[in-house]
Amino acid sequence: MSATVNFVIRDGLAGDISECLQLDHSYETGRVWQVQINHEEGWRIDLKEERLPRELVTEYRASEERLRGALTPDQCFLVATTRDDNPEQIGYLVMRSNPQYRYGLVQDIIVSRPYRRHHIATRMLKIAAQWAKEHQLTSLMIETQTKNYPGICFCEASSFVFCGFNDHYFPNRDIAVFFSQPIR
Repeated sequence: MSATVNFVIRDGLAGDISECLQLDHSYETGRVWQVQINHEEGWRIDLKEERLPRELVTEYRASEERLRGALTPDQCFLVATTRDDNPEQIGYLVMRSNPQYRYGLVQDIIVSRPYRRHHIATRMLKIAAQWAKEHQLTSLMIETQTKNYPGICFCEASSFVFCGFNDHYFPNRDIAVFFSQPIR
């Protein structure tokens, strides 16, 4: 693979779902966010970055149901493909629109391992923000796991700020942390 990746981002289609599910969703991390809740003297919640004794490889669980649910016109499903004669799918983004509270919840930002660190996720996020603006949403929120330190770093590097957590949020009972950003 060359140093520069030429890619295009387009609306996702039903025919893209099987390729999305086959992308490399795994990530590696040497750090996690540890959540400690203490309510002896009122409520105190501490989020602390912890170094792991060894690198943790985690397989992110893709959801066909979530992808299919994003096919409706009031939801955002983006696909990134290489720009060549035989396009290869290299990433996708799924964002749920909540028009009542006027925010978009980014549930998936996936870039296949060989194509990471080429600003593909950043570009998909910018297009999702434009989609949200066109749909009269006022903010974006991203959900990720406390053990997805690369995802947390991506949120912070993209100027999203921590805005909350939910214990046992994911089907495997992992803790979710949420980051938000107003739409400009």
